[in-house]
Amino acid sequence: MVPDGHSSLNFARSPGKDRILVPLVAVGIVIALTAVVVMMRLYRLSDIPPGIINDEGANGVDALLVLQGEHHVFFAEKASGREPLAIYATALATLLLGPSLLAFHLPPALASAGAVMAVFWLGLLLFGRDEQSGRPRPWRGLTVAGIGAGLMAASISQTFLARGGFRANFLPLILALTLALLWRSWGQTGRRNPSWWGLALAGACAGLLLYTYIPARFAPFLFLLFGLSFLIPFGDAAKAKAKAEWPKACVFVAAAALVAAPILTYFVLHPEDFLFRSREISLSLDSHRTWLGAFLNNVADYLFIFGVVGDPNENYNFAGKPLLNPWEALFFWAGVGMSLWRWRRQPPNRLLLIWLGVMLLPAMLSYNRGHGPNSLRIIGATPAAYLLAGVGVWESARLLKGRIAFTDATAAAAVGLPVTCLILVQGILVYRTYFFEWVGTPNYYASADSEIAAAAHVLNNQPSDSQAVYLIPYHPSNGHYGFEYLYQGEAPAHVIHSTMTHLPQTIEAILKSNEEVSSVKVVDWNDELEWIGGGEEFTVALLEKYGTFLGSKQHTFFQVHTFSDIALDLRWTFYENLEPPSVSYDGGIALLGIALGQGDAQLSTLQPINLGPERTLWIAMRWQTAPGLETEFAVSLRLHNSEGGGDYQRDIVLLNPNYSRTSNWNPDQPVDTLYHVEIPPDLEPGQYELRLIVYDYETLKPTVELGVWKAEAVLALLQVEKGGQQ
Repeated sequence: MVPDGHSSLNFARSPGKDRILVPLVAVGIVIALTAVVVMMRLYRLSDIPPGIINDEGANGVDALLVLQGEHHVFFAEKASGREPLAIYATALATLLLGPSLLAFHLPPALASAGAVMAVFWLGLLLFGRDEQSGRPRPWRGLTVAGIGAGLMAASISQTFLARGGFRANFLPLILALTLALLWRSWGQTGRRNPSWWGLALAGACAGLLLYTYIPARFAPFLFLLFGLSFLIPFGDAAKAKAKAEWPKACVFVAAAALVAAPILTYFVLHPEDFLFRSREISLSLDSHRTWLGAFLNNVADYLFIFGVVGDPNENYNFAGKPLLNPWEALFFWAGVGMSLWRWRRQPPNRLLLIWLGVMLLPAMLSYNRGHGPNSLRIIGATPAAYLLAGVGVWESARLLKGRIAFTDATAAAAVGLPVTCLILVQGILVYRTYFFEWVGTPNYYASADSEIAAAAHVLNNQPSDSQAVYLIPYHPSNGHYGFEYLYQGEAPAHVIHSTMTHLPQTIEAILKSNEEVSSVKVVDWNDELEWIGGGEEFTVALLEKYGTFLGSKQHTFFQVHTFSDIALDLRWTFYENLEPPSVSYDGGIALLGIALGQGDAQLSTLQPINLGPERTLWIAMRWQTAPGLETEFAVSLRLHNSEGGGDYQRDIVLLNPNYSRTSNWNPDQPVDTLYHVEIPPDLEPGQYELRLIVYDYETLKPTVELGVWKAEAVLALLQVEKGGQQ
């Protein structure tokens, strides 16, 4: 092994040529990085992705409020609370470009592209000089920095996150800049004296971290632990070193505290906002494991993300790919191993290890609800991971047998050409994966909530009519922030939850809130958009019941039905009353009653129900839970023929209007559910029993009726005739 302090490849030095070749290689790498980030982060950003994810759309809604003069250091009202940096950046882009997909996606994408360049600069600073002698080691710096930044630029998961509009993209940018400025200004890059202005600027960047994304709250531990690592072993020498370095630390901390003071003051005055999101994703929510067991399970998940299994969430990643592919992971683990071996002697390697460990903690301490690793939560650790892969490549070269003498020109080619080609080839492969394997698939449209953006675009282009009201039924949620940001039409438009039993009252309240309503236009999603979940037929049924149908107009993702003469002097409801059965179960849940119907008509359960050729049915059920219930219940709706055989089954987890499962329901407040049943067209004509089973969703064990001790309850008799839809 070549001793520390010497070039691992024993380059035949020619300072004059190095002064020419090193900048040329650096420029070549920067050009390659620029090409990849433009291709992966910015290309067709105005239409890919074609929508805005609901939660992230809250940034756009608040950006519009900022442009109206409403300013905050923390936006607590929407999506569990959000830090302001991305919101103000979106406000600036919206001011320049108007509310649009480009204005929304551009700031995070630029932040991600900037992070790649910041990581390249940081890698040059960390590894461009020998740790002991201070001699320049430009080829090591270019190799580690180029590979680290190149892998980050061409990462499929980083591409997903960059183009998805996530505020988290600002964290790696600001963190990499902070560390680069700190390293450069403290005196670690050959400087004899520190740069006080540089330290203050590094501190300002550190303070800015708290305005980016929740995991940035762990960054102070990174700075503290890295600083303390220089004092090991503790003793008189450590005390003297601490005394000598104390003024630098004070400048850095003072600048950070000054910049962070507004948001820190806010959290002191509103501690509930500081802790709210942490409670939402606490490890204590994992009912299957102890806190320690859940943490250790997370540790395994996030170690496996480096080369084995990735994030399955299609908003964050493609096809569950790991953060690093196998060859990248091989060099990453080699870099981790060599950095551990040289922990004491090489501060740059020590910094990367501490950085990786500290910034993985936010993810490891969060409950992932059984979905595997979350690549968004580890975004603050990714620059360290990619730079460690670069370290692994360099250190692997050092371990090659023998010494290979290189001229400067050969050295430049040996470092610059492979690194540049690697970046470009990796970028091309990821480009093909993203733009050809992903873009255009149904999952791509679903993950981007593209249908909502399309609705906003179409409605924006409709003739101005302030007395019209648009209703956009949407099964996944009651409201959509992305639509609120994109829709700029004059007519009021409302995204409404389409399958809850309070839907009639919701629509009635919306219409009564307008002084005059000339027409109501309802978006009816195309049947092939299975990810939306359906339910708009309930809204259409209500408007048919209380208004006059005028016609429809077809668009790409949906059609728009228009209704006029809306009756607001009647009580809007799906059903007039609840009917038996009323069932109390031994599991601590009770069915208070049901209502069955088709379209706008409620049907009696006391006599057989003739479904007719449409073979559709809606069923409303009212539930109540006992105090202290910890079980998450689901229901199974089943059709049984006259011989008792099962011919149809639909299983549904019980949720209240806030999407909470039964263990979180208020026992004093009954909950209504509404489901749409479509009988298969190939079901044989005849009479069937519609039966209900309530069961524990986790164990699949049915709960039984008290006093009867049977799991199944018969809800109605259904008569299925010939002529079902084929």
